[in-house]
Amino acid sequence: MSDDCSDEEESKSKKVIRNAVDLQRIKLEKLMKNPEKPAFIPNVIKEKKFPDAPEFVRNVMGSSAGAGSGEFHVYRHIRRREYSRNLYLHSIKEKQELNEEHHKKLEEYKKEAEAKTAKKRAKRQKLKMKKRLKRLNKNKDDKKDENSESESESNQSESENENKNDDKNEQDQDDVSKIR
Repeated sequence: MSDDCSDEEESKSKKVIRNAVDLQRIKLEKLMKNPEKPAFIPNVIKEKKFPDAPEFVRNVMGSSAGAGSGEFHVYRHIRRREYSRNLYLHSIKEKQELNEEHHKKLEEYKKEAEAKTAKKRAKRQKLKMKKRLKRLNKNKDDKKDENSESESESNQSESENENKNDDKNEQDQDDVSKIR
């Protein structure tokens, strides 16, 4: 029993909140003591939407009303409402400007990245074309060498054949002349 009491005292003494981690730990322990109990989930704070300014104000009150009169309180309330509406519109405008600047920067970064990739792509394609041209030129040179070798061989064989044919023709002519 005394051990149980000391544990409870220690747990109570541990509940001193020193930082955010302690606070979170205590909240988790509290939730885990009774898991069937629904946890409190705070609602999302909605932005205030102020009514549009009236197009036509019939009864314009000035700030010169006396402090004790009812018109002064009405004027003060209208002024405060208009001031808060102006602040709201100003904050919306700032958010939109920041958002537009952000989108412009993103577009610029995309354009720069696209330009870089296009430049590198062009460079790669240029190198590819050079390699292809070299390969084609090398193949053409090899074919020319083979053709020139084969042509020279064929020319030699043709010239030999022509020489043989010429010799035969001469012999034939001689033979024909002998016969006559």
